Amino acid sequence: MERQEFRAAASLAAVFSVRLLGLFMIYPVFAAYAHGLSGATPYLIGEALGIYGLSQGLLQIPFGLLSDRFGRKVVIIVGLLLFALGSAIAAMSTSIGGVILGRVLQGAGAVGSVILALVADLTAEENRTKAMAMVGITIGFSFMVALVAGPILASFIGVPGIFWLMVGLAMVGIAITEFIVPTPRRVRVHRDAEAVPALMGSVLRNKELLRLDIGVFVLHAMLTASFLVVPGLLHGTLDVSTHSQWMVYLPVLLVSVVVMVPAIIVAEKHRRMKGVFVVSVAALVLSQVMLYLGAHNLYVLLAALTVFFCGFNVMEASLPSLITKAAPPDAKGTATGLYSSLQFLGIFVGGVVGGWANQHGGAVGVFALTTVLALLWLLAAVTMAQPSYLTTRLVPIGDGKAGDIAGLAAQLRQVPGVAEAVVIAEEKLAYLKVDSRAFDSAKAHAVAGTS
Repeated sequence: MERQEFRAAASLAAVFSVRLLGLFMIYPVFAAYAHGLSGATPYLIGEALGIYGLSQGLLQIPFGLLSDRFGRKVVIIVGLLLFALGSAIAAMSTSIGGVILGRVLQGAGAVGSVILALVADLTAEENRTKAMAMVGITIGFSFMVALVAGPILASFIGVPGIFWLMVGLAMVGIAITEFIVPTPRRVRVHRDAEAVPALMGSVLRNKELLRLDIGVFVLHAMLTASFLVVPGLLHGTLDVSTHSQWMVYLPVLLVSVVVMVPAIIVAEKHRRMKGVFVVSVAALVLSQVMLYLGAHNLYVLLAALTVFFCGFNVMEASLPSLITKAAPPDAKGTATGLYSSLQFLGIFVGGVVGGWANQHGGAVGVFALTTVLALLWLLAAVTMAQPSYLTTRLVPIGDGKAGDIAGLAAQLRQVPGVAEAVVIAEEKLAYLKVDSRAFDSAKAHAVAGTS
């Protein structure tokens, strides 16, 4: 990437991460804290943990569309201010209702799609995949750091202190956006990075994309529901306080990374994606069965958590890749936007339904729920089609080639390695699905008149 592109991608990844750090840091410590809030019940604790996912999931795509009209930076700053306001309300609240209100406002700052659109504004087509990968890696790293840092910070500043820290992180994000992130020369719709309402119907009718959307929904529902009871189980079996449980999460996450790296290499480089995918979902099923049958046994609990996070991290790394492989070339952004919305709605459902199961059946009820969800996902995974191993490439169109769209698309399909080609004349871009091992980039640019 050019220096300016690297600066844009790195600074926007930082904005993404400071927001996610705060959101995930409360996961391992929230349930124990919330029991001391007035009006708290197991159901309402689950609702408070997960409800930010409802506003986040519903507003992801609308925020992206608003940024097309009013500008990326303005919408990002407004979203971070909403996030800060919600964090402050949650920090000051002594009742579970106040925390729920704060969490709704936190989620209302749904700027993830806007950040990705701004990445697209600030990078050339040939470097956009690298920039998006930088943001994606930051998201995964933030999640793992947050699970370890949350209990440590809570021991010093408490959960209200973590909420106040979120306010500070939001202010840092605003400063980065305003003073470090470059301002794009112009804002335009990027079909590879943004949702296009006109394409939503075709994406919803794509069965393979829906399988993946179901997967990320279930994955985050399981995660959120589990954190309603796992901290209490660790305290009961290990006699380790919530604030010291980072000592459990750290080795478990390190093992999961050691498993994840070779699994992704096998899936991507050796093209064994479906096999790795199905095995990972089966591992998630196994972890939930182990928790259902023996969560009060120390060794079963630790083994189940290790198996769960191994499967979880492989899925977190491979699901976005599978989405881009399955999406039509001109609907990658739309498919990714819907996927992101379903991820957050899974967090909401996991919190609410997990809270209900915890109130009526305790930890066993929660793991009965997550086991059923995981089994349904396994059924969907086993019946999925083999991934295409195609990636999306964007090729600019020369001024003299925009007249015959159908003819140019047909010519591009004849280029070695090109499986699909969609030409959008008003954007002067061709969206291609290609086999990267066989794709002749030079010839594609020559056909498009931009060599």
